[in-house]
Amino acid sequence: MSHSHRAGSGPDHQIRVGTTARTVLLSALALVLAGTLVGIVAWWPPGDTVERSAEAGGPAAQFAAPGVTFPTGTITKVAERCPGTGLPDGSGCSTLTVKVAGEDGPIQVQVPPEVIDSGLAEGDKVELLRTPAPPEAGEDASAAYSYFATERTGTLLWLALFFIVVVLAIARWRGLFGLLGLAFGGAVLWWWMLPALLAGSPGVGIALTGASAIMFVVLYTTHGFSLRTSTALAGTILGIVLTAGIGVLALGDARLTGISDEGGAILATFGELDFQALFGCALVIAGLGVLNDVTITQASAVWELRAASPDASRAEIFASAMRIGRDHIASTIYTIVFAYAGTTLILLMLLRVYDRPLLELLNTEQLAEEVIRTLVTSIGLVLAVPVTTAIAALIAAPAHDPADDPAGDPAEEPAGGPVTAPASQ
Repeated sequence: MSHSHRAGSGPDHQIRVGTTARTVLLSALALVLAGTLVGIVAWWPPGDTVERSAEAGGPAAQFAAPGVTFPTGTITKVAERCPGTGLPDGSGCSTLTVKVAGEDGPIQVQVPPEVIDSGLAEGDKVELLRTPAPPEAGEDASAAYSYFATERTGTLLWLALFFIVVVLAIARWRGLFGLLGLAFGGAVLWWWMLPALLAGSPGVGIALTGASAIMFVVLYTTHGFSLRTSTALAGTILGIVLTAGIGVLALGDARLTGISDEGGAILATFGELDFQALFGCALVIAGLGVLNDVTITQASAVWELRAASPDASRAEIFASAMRIGRDHIASTIYTIVFAYAGTTLILLMLLRVYDRPLLELLNTEQLAEEVIRTLVTSIGLVLAVPVTTAIAALIAAPAHDPADDPAGDPAEEPAGGPVTAPASQ
C-alpha cells in the first residue's frame, strides 16, 4: 500500500515511509481531531452571551444610549487648529462643518487637534454621534452632534482587494486556498472562540481547541492532504501545547492580572471572566501564524533532503534539516519581536520618556504582558523546530533501513513493511 504526496513540481523521487511511523502519526492526529470536535461541542456557547449576561444581572452590551444614532456626513469646511496649545478656544477653530442628509443646514462639530492634522479635507466623510434632545427640552429642541470617527471604509476595501489580488497573482491556487483557510480561521475566532470565552469557558481549553480546529483546516486546505502536511500539523499542535503550557506557568509566576488597558477594564463589567486565562488564550493565538510557517518549512526541508539523499540515516537528515531550522529560527524571532514592538510603539515611547530605570518599568502590567507574550511565543516557536524535524525524520525513512529490512534486501521486505511516497509535493 502506498501513500502519495504530490504538489508542485520536482523530480518524482520515492520516499520510503515506515508503516509503524505512519500509523502512529495518523492515529495521533485522529485522536487530536476527535478531541477537538468534542471540545467544540462541549464549549459551544448557548445563545447570545451578552443577552444571557444581562439576564443574570450583568450590564447589557450597549455601545451607546438608547436613541443615539451614528449618521454619516460630508465635510464642507475644515477649520485650522487653534494656535498655541492647539485646543479649541471657542472661536471656531478645530471644527468641522458637515452636511448630514435629513438636516436643514450644515452642522459644526468640534474635533481634537490631531483629527485636523490627519489630513481631513472638503469632501471627506465622517461618522457623527447624534444624541436626540431630551423630552423635557420641548419639541423645538434640536439634537446634539459630535464627532465619532472618520469614514475609512473605502480605504480598507481597496487595500483588502489589493491584498487578495497580490496573493492570487503570485501564489495562484495555493494563495486561494490560503485565503480560504484565513477566512475559516477568522470565522472560528469570531463566531466560536470569542463567544465561548465570553460565556466563561476555560481560556486555555478554548485556545487549544480553536487553534487545533484552525490548523487542521488551514494546513490541509493550503498544502493538501499528505504525510508531509500531517507531519507539519503534528509539529504545530505540539508547539501550540508547549506554548500554552509555558504561558500558564509564566502567567502564574508573574502574577499578571490580564487587565492592562481600558478595554480589559470595560470587559470586566460583563461577567466573571478569568483574565489570566484569557491572556493565556491570546498567547496561543498570537503564535499560530509563525508556528505554521516554521513547521511546514521544516517538514518540507526534511522531505527534500530525503529525496536528495535517500540512503542517508535519519540522524543525518535530522542534522541537515536542523541547520535550515536554525536559520529560520533566527529570522522568525526577529519577526516576532519587531512585530510586537511595532504594535506597542506608542507605549514604548511613553515608557522611554519616563524618568525611571527600564528594569523597574518592566514590572508594569502593560510592558510585562508584552515581554511575556514575546518570550513565550518565541520559546514555543523554537521548540517546535526540533520537534517537527524529528517527526519528519522518523516518517521519511531511508531507502534501505536495516531496522525495517534486517537482511538488507528490499526485495524480501515483509508484508506490512515500509511503503514509499513521492517526495515532490
